[in-house]
Amino acid sequence: MKREKKIQNSPINVWLIEDNLAYSNTISKLINNTSGMKCLKVFSMCEDSIKNFSPEELPDVVLLDIGLPGINGIQCIGKLKQISTDIQIVILTVYDDNDKLFDALCSGASGYLLKDSSPEKIISSIKEVKMGGAPMNMLIANKVLKMFSSFKQTKSDYGLTDREREILQYIVDGLTKQQIADKIFLSFHTVNTHIKNIYNKLHVHSRSGVVTKVFKENII
Repeated sequence: MKREKKIQNSPINVWLIEDNLAYSNTISKLINNTSGMKCLKVFSMCEDSIKNFSPEELPDVVLLDIGLPGINGIQCIGKLKQISTDIQIVILTVYDDNDKLFDALCSGASGYLLKDSSPEKIISSIKEVKMGGAPMNMLIANKVLKMFSSFKQTKSDYGLTDREREILQYIVDGLTKQQIADKIFLSFHTVNTHIKNIYNKLHVHSRSGVVTKVFKENII
């Protein structure tokens, strides 16, 4: 019992992948000076971060730039998700064009922030994504809504069961796994299994990827 409490109260482990030294120093200090968080790993290249992943030490959240030397940020998302689907990835970039935004979300990013975001926004976004949210700047959120409205509404069927469609709707509504479990009177473990099945059927890796695909293909 004491061990579970310790795990629940452990700081959010954040890794930063950013090739701008001054900016990475600023963000890592911001995180380390925030109660309940730590940033012990900072990398300038995706390749270096991948080499440091191990089952014994996985980050909760990765803040990831797009314009990196070698493997770019969007390509890196898929590689990180292959290591663990539980890693939450938030893009932190200067790029606000639709193509990069869409590619990042479809690849498995859970959030998308611009580098001019306030320190408060960055910190709140780390907390939000850890709780299952999909943080975005207001500008980015507006772009996402406009993209959704322009998608052709063709009904798609991925072989989802009625229960999976019910849970999918709650995911789109923004409920956390625990809230969904409470809502439909199932255990957290059962809901988590359903969500993994939904991800597999939709061929996505994150909540934001699910929401993007739902709106794009009118799944529910």
